[in-house]
Amino acid sequence: MAEWAEFGPFHCQEKERAMLNEMVAKLTDACWDKCITGTPGTKFSSGESTCLSNCAQRYMDMSMIIMKRFQSMN
Repeated sequence: MAEWAEFGPFHCQEKERAMLNEMVAKLTDACWDKCITGTPGTKFSSGESTCLSNCAQRYMDMSMIIMKRFQSMN
């Protein structure tokens, strides 16, 4: 049974990694179609970069607001 205790931190790290991957996927879905209007080249245009940055920031801000709201409900 003690062997399973060693997996606790690993399990938490993997869970956090999965949550981060999910957030990146959702952020990409939310922002890509909105900000990338043509076929992407080797670099984003300044407008695309600005749009992606703003979209990502709004997404993160809203995620924090929602998380705080859920925490206050408990």
